[in-house]
Order: sequence, then structure tokens, then C-alpha cells
Amino acid sequence: MTSGQGTASATQHLGDVMSRVARELQEQHGDVEGTLRAIAAGAVHTVPGADECGISYVVARARVESRAWTSELPRSVDLLQSRIAEGPCLDAVWDQEIVRVDDVRGDDRWPDFTTRAADLGVGSMLCFQLFVEGDRLGALNLYAGSADAFDSESQDIGLVFASHAAVALAGAEHEHNLRAAMTNRDHIGQAKGILMERYKLTADQAFGVLARVSQELNRKLGDVARELSDTGAVPVAPRRRV
Repeated sequence: MTSGQGTASATQHLGDVMSRVARELQEQHGDVEGTLRAIAAGAVHTVPGADECGISYVVARARVESRAWTSELPRSVDLLQSRIAEGPCLDAVWDQEIVRVDDVRGDDRWPDFTTRAADLGVGSMLCFQLFVEGDRLGALNLYAGSADAFDSESQDIGLVFASHAAVALAGAEHEHNLRAAMTNRDHIGQAKGILMERYKLTADQAFGVLARVSQELNRKLGDVARELSDTGAVPVAPRRRV
């Protein structure tokens, strides 16, 4: 086989893999958590060298939130980064699409993090940026138990995978938000109906009551409407203990 044939074969294989992954992600139908889990599992089976995967959200460049993981290792690493306020998810990924750590114990970019991560059993890391929205970052983090587990092929395949994953995640979140908005609208309509019938209010007056309660209790309007619809009672602030 010539080098050109080998490249074509590898490209075809990657295309087949990504087509399968895309179909699996689309089957989640607006389930954000399910999509995140599918992305994490798919990454391990797709990117050469990957043993584990975790998806992290980083808020305000300081707090790391684990959203999906294939084992406890990614969660432990996220907790470590959040606790010591350093690591590849916290700064480098904000400015780079890909962050690769060939030898975790020997990397001096985050000396405190890498020493502790190595003690947890991490030999190599490969991080991809999923999205940046305001002060919130989404990162796809791959882990291997040995050093130098990831190469240029891992980066290339991982970048293609992360691009597909970002699109699938955005679609799932959009569909989830649409469903939530429709559900909130239904609850608000039901709550308004209850208030209108019980207190002989107009639709605008009933909505005003909901809005006022929402403001006074510092709760979302949809949550107030949902409680009223479920219980039949207007939510009130809890009594303070004397």
C-alpha cells in the first residue's frame, strides 16, 4: 500500500467513525446530560491513546465543574484544578484550541497541578476547547496512564471529534432550552388560570401577581408558576426561626 492509499484509508476510517458518533449524539434528542456522556464515551473509543475522558465546564476562570466522565479519575483531576486554581483547563485552553501535556510529571507549566495529577495516575493529557460563552468554558479532556500517549494523529482526530461534539452539544442545549421554555409557558398559563378563576382577575393582573411573587421571593417566574400549578397555593417565603 502506498502512502497516499494509507492516508486515504485513514481518512475514510475517520469519516466512518465520525458518522457513527454523530448518529449516536443525535439520538439524544435534547438530553444534554446524555449528550455529554455520549461525547465522553465516544472520545475514548475514537482518539488514539485515550484511556479516560472528562468534560468540564470552567466558570470565571476559577471554578471547574465536572459534567461527564468515564471514571473517577477525570472527576478527581477537575476537583484538583478547582482546589489549587491551576491546570490546563483553567488558563491554557482559554487561549488555545488544543493543549497537550506529553509528560504530566515533567511539565513545568503548572508545577503544583502536574505533580498531584501524576500522583493520581495521569501520565498524559490532551485537552480540547468545546466552547467559550462569556466567562464559561467547555473543555474535552483526555487522559492516559502513560507518558507520551498522544501524538499528532491524536490531536488531529481529537480536534475533528471535538468539533462534531461541540455542534451536537449546542443542538442538545438549544432543544433543551426550547422544551424548558414551552414547559414554563404552560405552567405560567395554568397558574394564571388558577389566579383568574379564584380571584376574578384579568390575565394581565394574574401575570402581575406571579411577577411580584417571583421578585419578592427571588425565584424564577417559571418555578413560582410551577409550584402554584402543582399545589394550588401561591408560594410564600419560609418563616424565619426565632
